[in-house]
Amino acid sequence: MSPRPAPVCPLPFPKPGAGWAAGRTRSRGRAGLPDAARVRPFIAERGTAAVGVREVAAAAGVSVGTVTYHFESVQEVLSEAMVLHIERYYAALSEAAAQATSGAEGLRLLIDALFADDTDRHWRMWLDYWNAGERDQAFARGQAERYETRHAQIQALVERGRDEGDFRCDDPADFALRFSALADGLALRRLRQVPTLSVADARRHLRRFVDAELRG
Repeated sequence: MSPRPAPVCPLPFPKPGAGWAAGRTRSRGRAGLPDAARVRPFIAERGTAAVGVREVAAAAGVSVGTVTYHFESVQEVLSEAMVLHIERYYAALSEAAAQATSGAEGLRLLIDALFADDTDRHWRMWLDYWNAGERDQAFARGQAERYETRHAQIQALVERGRDEGDFRCDDPADFALRFSALADGLALRRLRQVPTLSVADARRHLRRFVDAELRG
């Protein structure tokens, strides 16, 4: 059977919270607005709880007064930076999986991208984003959409691999849910390092899960 083209799964942009929108309304038409993209490295490295208004101002290259003028709180800037990071990260994952030559390769590329030498910063940002959903329903809805899209992408790769004869799976949707849950759990352990978990071991656990569930 000839391979069919990989499905492209567009990633919806999570909607920022109402406070973020209010801050953007205040700043409309004014110069010197803090650039959330320049704040992202601080959040990814330290987490939102450890980033204050002075760090935001320094990263954005503006004064503290500019930050407080344009935004109701520093959390609004951090929220915007988190959304920007999540959008870009998962858009890149989606593109890589869509270009794979087979479903099996797409799943392998996804595993390699989820755990790499520089993805600890992403997972720290993702967990902050996850926690933000406890405080803001817009974030909660955005994260639910993100999970739905990620599950759909994994399911599509499994279905493609099954059609190509590489996988055996009666319920690709259930596999996608459990694969995603395992990845999240490994990411949390990777960040906490209790017990220690290397990037190579995280990948190995996911690959063993794929082999046991889809090739066993």
